[in-house]
Amino acid sequence: MTGMGHALQNNDPTVVAAFRSALDRQFLVIVILLVILVLAWNIVRTITYRRAAAVGSFETPAPRAWPYPEPTARRVLRITFGILWLLDGLLQAQSAMPLGLPGTVITPAAGSSPGWVQHLVNVGTTVWSNHPVTSAAATVWIQVGVGVLLLVSPRGYWSRAAGGVSAGWGLVVWIFGEAFGGIFGHGSSWLFGSPGAALFYVVAGVLVSLPDRAWEGPRLGRRLLGVTGVFFIVMGILQAWPGRGFWSGQAHASAAPGTLTSMVQSMSQVSQPSLLSSWVRWFASVDAAHGWAVNLVAVIGLTGIGACFVSGDRRLVRFGVVAGLVVCLADWVLVQDFGFFGGMGTDPNSMIPLAAVFTAGYLAMVRLPVRSEAPATAAATAPTTVLERLAPSYLLRTLAAIGAVGVVLVGAAPMALAATDPNADAIITQANNGSPNLVDLPAAPFTLTDQTGRPASLSSFAGHTVVLTFLDPVCTSDCPLIAQELRLTDEMLGASSADVELVAVVNNPLYTTTAMTAAFDRQEGLDHLANWNFLTGSLSQLHRVWNDYGVQTQVTPAGAMIAHSDIVYVIDPRGHTRVILNADPGGGSTADQSSFSGVLAGQVQRVSKS
Repeated sequence: MTGMGHALQNNDPTVVAAFRSALDRQFLVIVILLVILVLAWNIVRTITYRRAAAVGSFETPAPRAWPYPEPTARRVLRITFGILWLLDGLLQAQSAMPLGLPGTVITPAAGSSPGWVQHLVNVGTTVWSNHPVTSAAATVWIQVGVGVLLLVSPRGYWSRAAGGVSAGWGLVVWIFGEAFGGIFGHGSSWLFGSPGAALFYVVAGVLVSLPDRAWEGPRLGRRLLGVTGVFFIVMGILQAWPGRGFWSGQAHASAAPGTLTSMVQSMSQVSQPSLLSSWVRWFASVDAAHGWAVNLVAVIGLTGIGACFVSGDRRLVRFGVVAGLVVCLADWVLVQDFGFFGGMGTDPNSMIPLAAVFTAGYLAMVRLPVRSEAPATAAATAPTTVLERLAPSYLLRTLAAIGAVGVVLVGAAPMALAATDPNADAIITQANNGSPNLVDLPAAPFTLTDQTGRPASLSSFAGHTVVLTFLDPVCTSDCPLIAQELRLTDEMLGASSADVELVAVVNNPLYTTTAMTAAFDRQEGLDHLANWNFLTGSLSQLHRVWNDYGVQTQVTPAGAMIAHSDIVYVIDPRGHTRVILNADPGGGSTADQSSFSGVLAGQVQRVSKS
């Protein structure tokens, strides 16, 4: 059988439109949430004002007195990664994300990893592939919500919780989106982003979630820099390891390029402003001509920066931070190419978050918070109720944090529900084949023979909804897939399948015997379905049915399999055709198949109830 389906392009207009619509609907929910929070703010402020007026005092509650301002290092991490999460969320809103992310980003990231990593990542890609619109929209709002939560949460438990949420989502992205940053695969390199940008989001989130006392001395900064220094040294050793292709450039135009040259050349082809691509092409030519020297500089730079961090000496650490920022910036621009161009960039890659982490480590070591005495408050004026203890700034930031949590839930709740549904969304079939054609026409009658040799006709199915298709009993490509889709449709219908007849008519003029239809049933596991009917008959009978239902059949010279139209009819209990699905229901992936089954089951239920 010749299938008529096609692989979906990343910017398929049907999916893109559904993605935009989902974002618009969820944005409306977020706007409603914000309106509710604004009303809550006004209600609380009004109550506070009236109580103050009743006692003749209009003094606002004083904000909570902290022994010292927010540590500089913590503030740098919180604001930097809050902005990064916001940027990542906006990047996730690119139109190619629903269909493009699994095949373009996630699967290649796990390509060189061990089987267990690929299996784990496949769990996430399966959910995404089955529910592309839901997953893509959910990721946008989760990351926007996490970013806002980091930026607006009031200091204390709210802010620490924001760090925990950031670390948790970063861990999900690192495992399922980056395949552990490729650390278990081959060819990983610090230059390319190893051990994954999301790992630094996790580290930053954990640091933000630490209690205030952790920032009071230089110990946290020293430990963070020490660990980061070891990381740089290990990355330098890995970069120097022979046989990985980093010591070679490209001897001549027809020679195979080295690993770094090849990577940079590919990045220069990404859609981006011409000025930026010219920088990347220039560096590709430098590495092609001087690959050994470029890699030597990288190895010395990584190990030298690591040694400065490990030393713990302030002057050396300061030099290491400056050198690290320069090296990270150079790699971000010339190798990672900013990380977010091309329509499929999900983040700015690893250099910015890494630089933020070791810079925060340095600040945590040298910029210690200074304690200050809180002003004494007379016992007589001490606040006694919750409202009286809520300073306006604290109340505003708390409501803003609640709003941010709401934004996260707007994305997380649909994604959690989608993860429990093994069947793919209808949008996949609609993008491949268009929407079902709804009609109301009398179905052409037929009288044939089922797989057991008993006569069967359209009138014999009266009172039941009939799902009618045409299959080749010796087909080894699409017809078995269609049969499995019908079986899955029967499972989706559940108890209501008792009122449904699944009917297939032979569509091969060379193999029309009941022995062939029965063998096909056994092969596809359909022989146990009480409502399955595979009908055949004489050539004249079959030709009449093919003509009545617009099925074209062509005997190919290559063999016994037949090229024919793919079509499914849904006929109501009165014998009227109500739905025509006139494109390839076979598809090519599990998502295609379960999506088609879901659409068909929904149409059958609608017709049965009408």
